[in-house]
Amino acid sequence: MSDTAAAAENGANPEHTRGGTYSVKGKEFTRDTRYINTRITADGQDGFPVEPGRYRLIAARACPWANRAIIVRRLLGLEDALSMGLAGPTHDARSWTFDLDPGGRDPVLGIERLQEAYFKRDPDYPRGITVPAVVDARTGAVVTNDFAQMTLDLSTEWREHHREGAPDLLPDAHRDEMDDVNRRVFTEVNNGVYRCGFAGSQEAYDDAYARLWTALDWLEDRLRDRRYLVGDTITEADVRLFTTLARFDAVYHGHFKCNRQKLAEMPVLWAYARDLFQTPGFGDTVDFRQIKEHYYIVHKDINPTGIVPVGPDLSGWVTPHGREALGGRPFGDGTPPGPVREGERVDPANTPLS
Repeated sequence: MSDTAAAAENGANPEHTRGGTYSVKGKEFTRDTRYINTRITADGQDGFPVEPGRYRLIAARACPWANRAIIVRRLLGLEDALSMGLAGPTHDARSWTFDLDPGGRDPVLGIERLQEAYFKRDPDYPRGITVPAVVDARTGAVVTNDFAQMTLDLSTEWREHHREGAPDLLPDAHRDEMDDVNRRVFTEVNNGVYRCGFAGSQEAYDDAYARLWTALDWLEDRLRDRRYLVGDTITEADVRLFTTLARFDAVYHGHFKCNRQKLAEMPVLWAYARDLFQTPGFGDTVDFRQIKEHYYIVHKDINPTGIVPVGPDLSGWVTPHGREALGGRPFGDGTPPGPVREGERVDPANTPLS
């Protein structure tokens, strides 16, 4: 989601948000999870049936919540069924913008700001303009920005359009366990880093910090003798954790003060993250330059100079991880996705995979 939206949802004055203020003095960060929960389903129960070519996923490589959707779409091979537009890494209080595209407009929707698609849905839309969002290309209006449900539906409702060999990211045999893991990872880790970074008091920060590191220690122990979070294959749970780990040393450790250790100093989690990063569909979606630009430029109250750090050294992401010794089958009975599509590749200068 947009960090501008996160700030507004945390109770920040809109005027302050325009100035890049994301924490509220004396308050802990509380994420408002009220999203547009319309679903795109095989039976079209909400009025939006799955139709190849009709919808456009709008994402941003900088955003961890959007990165989930990018990964799942690629793993499942939905590129031909669901097109993708990418907003640039920075934005103002109004909206994410399409400044990466020629003329500053999304080539399919023809809009400069994602805000336009939200206002097509509701001219008085009152909440933050968030990514990921799925837009109906016929009308130009947002259908949903419910990032958690979005990837679940890509696995289930869009199944008819999956590539041959697509992995099962939601295995029935492990669904209850996966749901439990996902809940803890979301509250304590995915959102936990934001609770640290946007804390408005020392007390709120101290509490968030303790909760985050309790959860990371739990994950370090859980993954010590198993290759993946749930079962012996990659699942949605791994996707959800990965996008936070990929940003940890680059931004969360310093920028959000999550600094007990670097990810690279936690041997199990660091090896696990490298294993996923080196798996097709994960690292090839990560753009470290855009990630750093987003956090360090947009969050002006946390980083008032707007200086983007040069480090950290990214070469460690492609070093051997040794996790194969734990067994497991990354794609289960499926196969890895093919090469990244032309036009969707990360700039080679921004990833150590190049």
